[in-house]
Amino acid sequence: MNIDGKTTVLGVMGDPIGHTGSPAIHNFIADRLGDNLVYVPFHVRRNGLAAAVEGAYELGIRGMNVTVPHKQDILQEVAELEDSALAIGAVNTIVRSKSGYKGFNTDFSGFMRQLDHYSIIVYNKPVIMLGAGGAARAVMYALQKIGASRIYVLNRSKAKAKEEFGKLPNVEILGFDEWDKIPGSEKYICIQCTSVGLAPLSNECVIKDDDFFDLVSVGVDLIYVPSETVFMKKIKERGNKAYNGLRMLIYQAISSYEIFMDKEVDNDIAEALYEKLDS
Repeated sequence: MNIDGKTTVLGVMGDPIGHTGSPAIHNFIADRLGDNLVYVPFHVRRNGLAAAVEGAYELGIRGMNVTVPHKQDILQEVAELEDSALAIGAVNTIVRSKSGYKGFNTDFSGFMRQLDHYSIIVYNKPVIMLGAGGAARAVMYALQKIGASRIYVLNRSKAKAKEEFGKLPNVEILGFDEWDKIPGSEKYICIQCTSVGLAPLSNECVIKDDDFFDLVSVGVDLIYVPSETVFMKKIKERGNKAYNGLRMLIYQAISSYEIFMDKEVDNDIAEALYEKLDS
């Protein structure tokens, strides 16, 4: 990597940020495409978000990804919002414009591309979604867009989940301990959207009752560190398929890179990235 006066600077901001795989992904893409850029992590605490965004703009940083806990707070710091970010109410990508940064959400498209890659058919199928935070917003937007027949949202706080999703069609809100109210006559696609099970707390699972997993036909955990979570193990123990969030991470990053640099990234790079990061 040769850094000079023409090097484009990109990054990712979050708290914590030490676990992020984004720098490896974006710098890999840049190397493959021959782009003169560097992508670095920025540890930004909640009370420093506004100053960080203002400082990044003044420093000429072209764009940044935004991860927990800033995906919703960043809405107040951008000059404009792309339609999907506005609809989801969360931003994971900001790109420099003349008036400030513009906010995008590529999490939902990354999630949709992951479903497509693994041939997980959501259209007209019932889905269970665990969690109601920023990542869940993007997943819900995708599930509604694809046309899931029914979406059961399980969350620790029913009030928060109702505030987020209660007015959406074909959605039912339950607490984590109310999973047994979900009809047992069907099998469900289950999307795990919480941070429970994220390293270093890898021995945890958001649903404690093993019987819950008898409802699940296929699972997707948005966590990618560790590569196999307890949630995934419990599904696989029943002979069903479960996937981590690595491909979603890669696909949303590629979408962000395409926005940052205004160019397409072909699927060969996506596959090379997966082989590199999954090893």
